[in-house]
Amino acid sequence: MGVRLTGEPANRGGREPVTPWAENRVGAGAAVAFFMNPNSCRGQDPVRKAGSQKMRERSTVGIDVSKLRLDVGVVPGGEVLQFSNDVAGRASLIEWLKAKGVKAIGLEASGGYERDLIKALRQAGLPVRMVNPYRLRQYAKALGVLAKNDRIDARLIAQFVAELPTREPRHDPLTEQMAELVVARRQLSDDKVRLSNQLEHVRDPALRRMTTQRLRRIAADIVLLDKRLAEIVASNTELRTRDRLIQSICGAGPIYSYTLIALVPELADPTLDRRQLAALIGVAPYDDDSGRRNGKRAIWGGRAAVREVAYMAALSACIHNPVLRAHRQRLQANGTAPKQAIIAVARRMLGIVLALLRTGKEWDPKYA
Repeated sequence: MGVRLTGEPANRGGREPVTPWAENRVGAGAAVAFFMNPNSCRGQDPVRKAGSQKMRERSTVGIDVSKLRLDVGVVPGGEVLQFSNDVAGRASLIEWLKAKGVKAIGLEASGGYERDLIKALRQAGLPVRMVNPYRLRQYAKALGVLAKNDRIDARLIAQFVAELPTREPRHDPLTEQMAELVVARRQLSDDKVRLSNQLEHVRDPALRRMTTQRLRRIAADIVLLDKRLAEIVASNTELRTRDRLIQSICGAGPIYSYTLIALVPELADPTLDRRQLAALIGVAPYDDDSGRRNGKRAIWGGRAAVREVAYMAALSACIHNPVLRAHRQRLQANGTAPKQAIIAVARRMLGIVLALLRTGKEWDPKYA
C-alpha cells in the first residue's frame, strides 16, 4: 500500500526547502492564494456556481515516475503518497485511485519508466493524461516554484492537469512497436556518423580495423531494422495505405513515411490542421515583434527527431520534385534564405501529407 509522506510543504528535518504553495486556486473550491513574493497580492474569492460542488469533490492526481518509486500528488488537498514502481506497487496504486474516484491522472515522460504504469492505468479504465516536461517546468517557474524534487513534481503535475488542457496518450501496439524501431534506427545512424568521423583521424591499424568492423555491424543492423519496419507496415492494411500515400510524394522515402507514422500519431486526428501539424513537428515560424520592432521569425520547439527527417526529405524533394523545387526557387528569388526555404518546403510537404491522408488519394502534381 502507499506510504503517506506529507500533505504540507513544511521543512522536514532540513531535507526539503520551504516552498509556498498555492494549493487553493481559482476553481479549486476555495479562496485564491498566490505565492508570497513582492510582486504578488491576494485576489478575490472565485464566483460560486450552483451545482459545481460535485465537480470540486473529485480530485486530480499527478504521478512523478522514477525507476524505483511512484510519487503521487493530489489536488486539492496537497497530500503526497508513495508507491513502489513494480507490479505490486502499481496494483496498490490502482486500487487506491479507484477508491478515490479521481477526475484525471497526469504523468510526464520519464525515459520509458512510465510505460508499464500507463498500460496498467489504461487497462484499469482510469483517465490518464500526458504532460510535456518542458511545459511543466515553465509552469512551475510561472508559479514561483524554484525547488525541485519528486514530491514537488507530483503536486505540480496534479495542479497542471487540473488547470490546463492536456492530452490522453494514444495507444496502438503496432505504431508503438514502430516507434521503438524508428528510435533505434536513428540512434544507430547517429553512431554510424560519429564512428565515421572518428575513423578519419584514427592512425593505429588495429583500432582502424575495430572501428571498420563496428561500422559494418551498424550498417547491417540498420538494414535489418528497415526490413522489420517494412514487415510491420505490410502486415496492417491501414498502415500499408498510409505508407503508400506518403511515399507517393516525389522526395518522400520510406524513412520519412515510417517516422511520420510512428512518431506522429496525431495524423489520425480529423481535427488536426496543417498549421497545428507544422507547430507539432517544429517547422512553424513564430513572430518576435514588440511595438515598432519587427523581429526575425524563427521555428522553435516541436519533435526534433521528426523535424530532422522532414528536413532531409524536403532537401531531397527540392532536387527531385519539380513542384517543390519551383516553390523553393520562388521563395529564394523573393529573398528567403536557403535554409529557410527548405524549412518552408518541409512545412508544405507536411500539409500535402495531411491532405493525402484525409482524401485517400495519391500525390498529383496538378493539385499541389
